[in-house]
Amino acid sequence: MESAPNAGMPGDVLVVEDDPIISLYFEDTILGFGARTVRTAANVARALELIAERAPDFALLDVGLVRGEKTFAIAERLDALKVPFAFVTGYGADIRLPESLADKPRLTKPCSSETLEAALRNEL
Repeated sequence: MESAPNAGMPGDVLVVEDDPIISLYFEDTILGFGARTVRTAANVARALELIAERAPDFALLDVGLVRGEKTFAIAERLDALKVPFAFVTGYGADIRLPESLADKPRLTKPCSSETLEAALRNEL
C-alpha cells in the first residue's frame, strides 16, 4: 500500500507478522505516520524474497511466526544490508535473541503508536 512520505519516516517499511489482524494494524498505522509503502510477509521465505526484490528502509519483525519459525535469518540479512529494524514480540523481555542480535530494538506487543513511531524514526 502507498501513502505520501513524511520527513523522518522511512519510505519503505517491511512488516513480518503472521497474524493478519496485527499485520493490518501495523500497515495502517505506519502508513498513517507517513511511510510511502508498507510491504508485508507472513513467513521467513516471503520476507527474504521481498528483501531480495528491494531492500526496505526499515523492517518490523515479529520474533516468532507460525510453526515455530523465527525471524532471525531475516534480521541477519537486514543487518548485513545495514537496514535498521526492530523486533516485535508478545513475549517481552523473556524472548531470547541470538547474541549477534541481542542489542537490536524490541517492542512488546501490544505496543503503543508512540513507541512504534519512535522505532520507525530510529529513536529507540
